[in-house]
Amino acid sequence: MTDTVKTDARLGLDAIADPDGVFSIVAMDQRNTLRRMFTAIGHQADDNDLRTAKIDVASALTPLASAILLDPTYGVPAVTESGALADTCGLLVAAEPSERGTHNGEPRTHRDPALDAAWVRAQGGHAVKFLVQLRPGRPAGGPDLAAEVLDVVREVVADCRAEGVPSVIENLIYPLPGEAPLRSAEREDLIVEAARLLADTGADLVKLEYPGSARGCRRIAEVVRQPWAVLSAGVGFDEFQRVLHESCEDGGASGFIAGRSIWKEAIGLEGRERADFLDNVARPRLETLLSAVAGRARPWTEAVRG
Repeated sequence: MTDTVKTDARLGLDAIADPDGVFSIVAMDQRNTLRRMFTAIGHQADDNDLRTAKIDVASALTPLASAILLDPTYGVPAVTESGALADTCGLLVAAEPSERGTHNGEPRTHRDPALDAAWVRAQGGHAVKFLVQLRPGRPAGGPDLAAEVLDVVREVVADCRAEGVPSVIENLIYPLPGEAPLRSAEREDLIVEAARLLADTGADLVKLEYPGSARGCRRIAEVVRQPWAVLSAGVGFDEFQRVLHESCEDGGASGFIAGRSIWKEAIGLEGRERADFLDNVARPRLETLLSAVAGRARPWTEAVRG
């Protein structure tokens, strides 16, 4: 990565990509998930624990990353006020509400109009990330939850476009209440169809789960015409390397947005031990991922032209 400072003058997806047009984004937007990670190691985390973890990860990894994804509650204020964000690193801000409702056990999507693109820009953010859970083909009856998701995404995309801020839409597939575990082929079908529906909203970048195979990646490439990035979903680092290779080589992915696969063990450490882990394990992991996308990832500019 060059020493070019990323400022508000760098508009569009260029602000969260590296000079080659590839996304190497570190995700540290976890809130409730991060608290559960602390609880799993026997520590009841307070707000300061969350802020400190985000500062430590940002300090160690943003000099290498094209951007970092942060939550607005703890991550953005902690990292920006501490000066932990490297000048070469873009800022992607999570704009979905921290608490989301449900309907008969299924997640329900809504948008807080106050958390809009102008609000993200006011925090120094270069792009809006919005998480949804779109489950295609769910049974009829009650509110149409899939239609709700798409309506909300269209609102987000339109707002971002009006403000001149890129929209990054993330989707996670979920099982229906009482449903048997999804077979690999079923899960692939759902991920691909959800990707198609979300791409049709005009989102600038879609953040997608790995569909489970090289074939699934090729199917995504057939239905998603804009850039897409693969998420790590907390899988082990070695597995994510394989996922990344297939996503780029077979699916034309333009990079990754990865979090726990890189830094998760740091949560069980403090002080010097955490710093050593981030310097000697997490940074080399990120360097490995950078090498994995070099020459494989499709630059986002090519995806747009395509």
